[in-house]
Amino acid sequence: MRIGLQIHLYKQVGAPIDMGRVLGETAQAAENAGFYSLWVLDHFFQMEGAGAVDEPMLEAYTTLGYLAALTQQIKLGVMVTGVIYRYPAILVKMLTTLDVLSGGRCYLGIGAAWYEREARGLGIPFPSTGERFERLEETLQIAHRMLSGDRQPYQGKHYRLDEPINEPRIGRPPILIGGMGEQKTLRLVARYGDACNLDGGVSDEVLRHKLEVLRGHCMDIGRNFENIEKTVICHVSNPHDVESVIKRCHTLHLIGFQQVMFNMPTWSALDLWGREVIPAVATL
Repeated sequence: MRIGLQIHLYKQVGAPIDMGRVLGETAQAAENAGFYSLWVLDHFFQMEGAGAVDEPMLEAYTTLGYLAALTQQIKLGVMVTGVIYRYPAILVKMLTTLDVLSGGRCYLGIGAAWYEREARGLGIPFPSTGERFERLEETLQIAHRMLSGDRQPYQGKHYRLDEPINEPRIGRPPILIGGMGEQKTLRLVARYGDACNLDGGVSDEVLRHKLEVLRGHCMDIGRNFENIEKTVICHVSNPHDVESVIKRCHTLHLIGFQQVMFNMPTWSALDLWGREVIPAVATL
């Protein structure tokens, strides 16, 4: 099993003048500890439920570009990119640029977006749920083309690309689709995704059910369910309680997950995880 780190509380970084240094040190500590991946949020306001709306929040791809320059091996991704925030081809170009400059270390994490207050607050159009999923599917179609070098024109309901040129590239970054919806999100994972990401805050029974739903969608279209990486995002309130973390990872492995991304209120235990958690779950 692989372990990832999600950065979700920038208020713990300190004053703005210190953010670059502290985030860089955190990314390097995670890499040195053996974390497989490093993730940031695609938000401009702090998420409701995670803190005050005006808590510090950094733009995702600028942040990852900075952290890519300070690391060598750790995978990088946005958990997850909101489809409404950027034109699809520009998003793919941003992701590909990051992938090239990091030496091929990126995921394209993407979802339908949900944070209406944030969008309205910043003047970003926030269409209906149905339209956001239409735009997500078209973005996934465009991403598949551009990440593989296909330059054929694209004509969709919402987007038209006459020349989707995307050079340079290093291979094709895996596409991770975040969300739990059974009729739309998991169906899109089966058709377009290299990885799914589920919310570990629900019960184990719900997680098992969601993976079975994904398996069913794969069967419907003749996709090999085993070729999709199953990932889950979890919050750990006490990262120094490594026994509980290891136990949770074992349970999630038995459910069917290959990678767990954790967020935590403090990064003081990263070295401890490198010594005890990551080696203990590596053979799962």
